[in-house]
This record gives sequence, structure tokens and C-alpha cells, in this order.
Amino acid sequence: MIYYPNKLDTIFDKLKSYGIKPIIVGGYIRDYLAKIESKDIDIEIYGISSFSELQNILKEFGSVNVVGKSFGVCKLYFEEYDLDFSFPRIDNKVQSGHRGFEISIDTTLDFETATSRRDFTMNSVGYDVIERKILDPFGGIKDFENKILKAVNLESFGEDPLRVLRAVQFATRFELKIEDNLFSICKDMVLSGMLNELPKERIFEEIKKLLLYAKKPSRGFELLKEFGSGLYTQNISVIDEVAKQRTTNNQTNIVLMLAALCYNFSQKEAQDFIEKITHEKELLQRSLLLIKKHSEVETLYENSINDYHLYKLAAEVNIEELLILSSSIYFANHNSEIYRAGEEIKKRARELNILNKKLPAILMGRDILKFGVEPSPLFSEILNEAYEAQMHGKFKNYDEAFLWLREYISHKASFV
Repeated sequence: MIYYPNKLDTIFDKLKSYGIKPIIVGGYIRDYLAKIESKDIDIEIYGISSFSELQNILKEFGSVNVVGKSFGVCKLYFEEYDLDFSFPRIDNKVQSGHRGFEISIDTTLDFETATSRRDFTMNSVGYDVIERKILDPFGGIKDFENKILKAVNLESFGEDPLRVLRAVQFATRFELKIEDNLFSICKDMVLSGMLNELPKERIFEEIKKLLLYAKKPSRGFELLKEFGSGLYTQNISVIDEVAKQRTTNNQTNIVLMLAALCYNFSQKEAQDFIEKITHEKELLQRSLLLIKKHSEVETLYENSINDYHLYKLAAEVNIEELLILSSSIYFANHNSEIYRAGEEIKKRARELNILNKKLPAILMGRDILKFGVEPSPLFSEILNEAYEAQMHGKFKNYDEAFLWLREYISHKASFV
């Protein structure tokens, strides 16, 4: 028995009334077996004639979005669940690359034939919600329980280069051993250059999953190295430490992971490596900044922690993110100096309320206008000087800041 949200029965009953058989497939079943809660549910439907018929049936439950009729997928957000309704299909390789397949939709297929196109046995399990029956034609449940990642079809597996990366991230996330024949095929695919057929965005999607969800993401990079891929650094133990301190923000977690992989690289070396994985400029810039700044943690400790330096650091980088990186480096390399520095800095940054944000500026441009100074490049100079003075502790509230500004502008005017 596979349990699913009872709320979906209203949709399943409606489909059944039209003679349509819905079968829950793929990731939801896999996550259920792994005891992972999921709100993304894939449903394969049998005995239906067209997309328009499906849309008409589903429209009472919400807005239906058809995602590429050639792929046979209708998306529906219902209650808090993301539902993907797909038609059974057959894939035939016609050219190189992840997208080089000719897809034939055929709702008359039996489940075993339709499922034979799937990548791994653990992803080939279905649940017939009408008959309340598990469908497992390729023994996926047993393989998953035995912690083995096995291909449904070794021959067709080798036609899609993306499946190598899926093998890596699934084996890593679910702590599975890749079956020997599958391992050999993955290695052959990498060594033959098939990963070069993939767009960088698709590569990054799979890398992200192992970085975000694996307990020990280092295993994924070890597998890539064993397959012969260049996506490897000597710093993989650091990302396992970052994984123990993941935040609630996935973008931040990715930034930390990328920085950890390259923390002891030059900026050029780090940029080259990160750009092998992703085109996303924000991730690159944030990662490079953390790499550049992490050495300051130890420097701050050695020179004693100074509030001004902490304020300056907070103005450039998120201190908490920097400390996660630094402590991960410590735990990976057993550097007690970095650890002690991080703990002291974290304590003081929290006291100053700049652990996750920079010091808010007290003086603004409108304050300068009160002294008759016209908007000009001088504004930026005055504001920068005011912020420097604030960080140095020359004033702590608006009244003190206003007096400082009056004196500063008066002094400035005497030299103009």
C-alpha cells in the first residue's frame, strides 16, 4: 500500500468516471519509500484520447498548464500539491544530446511497456489508485531496499547523457551503490565525452540536487572523479561540513557549497571551476566574494576583534554565511584557530546586530540637503565619510550624527 493525500481522491474519482486510470509514478513513490514527504506528485494516466479531454476534466480543480504537447504533461496546482499529469509514451533516440529523442504518446500502452523507458528501477514503480495496487515490473522496490541503483534498461540508458548525472545525484542522496554494469556504462559515457552534449543548465540542475539534499555531497564528486569527469576538487570534505549547517535558503546553500569547493583557489581558478557548473552570475559573484573574504576571519582573530573591522566586513559580505564557510573549513582541516576566530566574531557580530546585515546608515542624503548642499558628486563623498565616522563610533544616534554632519560640512566649506 502506498499512501497519498486523500484530497486527491476527488480528482481520481472524476478521472475514473471517464474510464481513465490514474497511476502515481516516479519521484513521489521513491520519496515515499525513503520516508521523505513530498508535495510534488507525478500521475500517469491511461485510457484517455487527447489533451483537450484531460484539460476539460481537470479545469474544475484549477488552472491547467500544458507543458509541451510532445512530452504529454499537464500541470495542475491543487490545494498545496504540484500535480503533473503525463501520458504514457515511447522514446526513440534520433540524434545526440539529452533532447535528441523522438517521443510517441500512446495511452493504450500497458504500464510495463510505458515504464520500460525510465532510467532506474526505483523510478519505475507505480501505484494504481483505483485498484489500490503497487505496480513494480522491474523490481525497483527490492533494489531500493537493498540500496542498489540499477538501470531499467542498460542499452537505452546509454542513449541519454543526463542519466549519468542523475545516477550520481540519486546514488549520493539515497546512499545507494551503483550496480557494476551501470557503473561501467556511466564511466564509458563520461570518457566518450557525452556530458559535453548537455547544456550547462541541465548539468547544474542535477549538481544542485546532490548539493542541496545529500547528507554527504562529497560522494557525488567522488563518483564524478571515478567516472573520469573534471568536476572535482580536493576540497570535497568541506562541502560535507557545509551540509551539516545548511540554511533555510537554497540559494545561500548553493553559494556556500560552491565557495567551499574552491575556498583555497585564486579568484581566477575559482571562477573557472564554478563556470564549468553554472552560468548564474549571482551565484558566481557571491561565491567569489566568500572565497576572497574567508581569510579575514583568521586575520581578525590574530589582530584582536575590532568593531570597525566587523562593520566593514558586514558592509561587504554576510558574516553568518562567511562563518559557516570558515567553520566548515575548520572542521574539515582541524584548524582550531579559524574555529575560535569564528566563534568570537559570531558572538560580537550578534551583539552589534550585523550578523546577517550591514550597519544601517544613520545619515541620508536628505540630511545633507538641510545644510543647503546641492545634489552633486559631493553627496556620495559626504555620505561615505559619514558612514566611516559611524563605523568608527564617532556618533551613535541621529542627534549626535546631525551635529557631526554640521561640523563636517562647515569644515568642508572652509576649504572650498
